[in-house]
Amino acid sequence: MDTDFFLAWFAGMAELIRLRRDHLTELDAAIGDADHGTNLDRGFAEVRQALAEWPPTSPEQVLLSASNTLIRRVGGASGPLYGTAFRQMGKALDAPVTPAGFAAAFEAGVRAVARLGKAAPGDKTMLDALAPASRALTQAVQEGVEVREAFERAARAAEEGALATIPLLARKGRASYLGERSIGHEDPGAASSALIMAALASVES
Repeated sequence: MDTDFFLAWFAGMAELIRLRRDHLTELDAAIGDADHGTNLDRGFAEVRQALAEWPPTSPEQVLLSASNTLIRRVGGASGPLYGTAFRQMGKALDAPVTPAGFAAAFEAGVRAVARLGKAAPGDKTMLDALAPASRALTQAVQEGVEVREAFERAARAAEEGALATIPLLARKGRASYLGERSIGHEDPGAASSALIMAALASVES
């Protein structure tokens, strides 16, 4: 997994979020500020622009550039949370990037999100998609499956985790203010996290 792989991953993220922007915003309208899709779409478009204007020379630079852009440019909690995840992932990566190294760095990024958001799986947040994705990825790598299959397993786990937020009571973020009215709605952060994992599974390695 070289620099081009990570650039392709972020290009895929930006495209999927662009395509699903209105859906993410609709999810957020039900339990949040109705801006998750538009904020992320703008933020990831700016990530692509930054990566094009200042081409990185390593996977770590890709992740740190994306992190800085998201933290600066995306409003609400999602920018700092995703930015922190990618920053910690970049710091944890060893060169050359192996499947095991990627899985370990991804896990470090997920832990950073949990620390920053003071959240845990089951709180109806992006962690409900990211945590199972990380577990699935780590297990797949330990089993020695091909990289593409490992990423596909992680993407499926993230999608299932996002859908599993529908019956949950929100315990963190703006949605938590709604109490029981948050039940019955998919968490928008978990939904966008699932898109990020779907983009990973679609990268041509």
